[in-house]
Amino acid sequence: MNRPATLAETRDAVISGARSAVEVCRDVLARIEAADPSLHAFHTVTADRALARAAEIDRNRDAFRSAPLAGVPVGLKDNICTNGVRTTASSRILESFVPPYDATVVTRLHAAGAILVGKTNCDEFAMGSSTENSAYGPSRNPWALDRIPGGSSGGSAVAVSAGMTPLSLGSETGGSIRQPAAMCGVFGLKPTYGRVSRYGLLAFGSSLDQIGPVTRTARDAAIALGVVAGADPADSTASRQPVPDYASALNGDTRGLRIGVPSRLLETGVNADILRAVRTAIEVLRARGATVVDIELPHAKYAIPVYYLVATAEASSNLARYDGVRYGLRDRQGELDAMYSGTREKGFGAEVKRRIMLGTYVLSAGYYDSYYLKAQQVRTLILRDYAQAFEQVDVVAMPTSPTPPFKIGERVSDPLQMYLADIFTVSANLAGIPAVSVPCGFTGEGLPIGLQLTGQAFDEATLLRTADAYERDTEWWKQAPPIATR
Repeated sequence: MNRPATLAETRDAVISGARSAVEVCRDVLARIEAADPSLHAFHTVTADRALARAAEIDRNRDAFRSAPLAGVPVGLKDNICTNGVRTTASSRILESFVPPYDATVVTRLHAAGAILVGKTNCDEFAMGSSTENSAYGPSRNPWALDRIPGGSSGGSAVAVSAGMTPLSLGSETGGSIRQPAAMCGVFGLKPTYGRVSRYGLLAFGSSLDQIGPVTRTARDAAIALGVVAGADPADSTASRQPVPDYASALNGDTRGLRIGVPSRLLETGVNADILRAVRTAIEVLRARGATVVDIELPHAKYAIPVYYLVATAEASSNLARYDGVRYGLRDRQGELDAMYSGTREKGFGAEVKRRIMLGTYVLSAGYYDSYYLKAQQVRTLILRDYAQAFEQVDVVAMPTSPTPPFKIGERVSDPLQMYLADIFTVSANLAGIPAVSVPCGFTGEGLPIGLQLTGQAFDEATLLRTADAYERDTEWWKQAPPIATR
């Protein structure tokens, strides 16, 4: 096989006895050991714990026969809490933090038979679009080592793309699953807000954050979402809506599907290779029986400023807890105020400080109405745009990113250009609706391109069915960087 195994293939091999869970785990750990020094997808590798878990699954194969992730190695973004395993959020302020509990998604993965192999690199506190904001150094794109892998869940996307794991979990506040998935040539899913519990996720923007899977295929994402989705008494924002069998919806049928394309939004600022690949992908779906409709999203052009007001305001509030008092780094110099300021000065990186300051400013007296409140009003207009669009269509299609992955260091000194990389992804977070990125081609330089599909709230099934149908008629999902096929 010239590509890494999918989640479904891995699980089936373990359950059938074709491969033992220990064998699968050892192969994955060997691949991490060989490839990660050049890619830096992982902060922490839990080799001993993973092998012990794999041996347990092999000893009790019958008990795991119906487990949807039996023997499947998983990487977790390092802002998802793991009992007894260091969780840093790629920040110096949590460099030695070891949670005493598991996030709900971790508990559900374990119950489904998954094997945690490590914690993946990310932008500090998930603030970034390139994974360059990690306090421990950037991850690198396996398709071109001098390029970013996207962010903030860059390590999770690299791990799947490079064949280190068939499944990783990331988190999204404004595109942090979909954008790195697109740039690394893999599949990424941001669920509806509330579809997956956020309990145990280190908060960035509480009205925006969601956890979701990075995989090789839509089918793998459907299986993973079915495991982690659902109500949770520990998270009051987790929806009680029943979790459908997402995998059973993947029937390849797109007849009658209505695909909306916001053509005016794509007129400027989109790389020509990306625009060509996305248009070709839409034609593949049209050939399968879908109808393509031109739609308007008139307030989408305001999504970036709205997002960076709402998200930074929430970050300012959420990150106030990191003060050196209860956990994490503590600067022991001086009086209490000096300890607070010293801890935060030494513990937070430049981008986190920038966003905390911006968020504190827009929440301050005299500026709240002009900035934060106005942003929330425009956020409502963006939600209404999508609601009106979904009266005409079932799915909205556009590029995941307007540009290919840029070179590491190229935009570090230009935050505005960095922020604009999220122009097509942030609206789904602001509106709380689901979206996926599916591989749809390569640029002339051989860099991956992602097609983004956005759907109605709690209708992940339609997005997954559409993406799966596209994968049946194309070969892009089968492509892997050379490092993954050695």
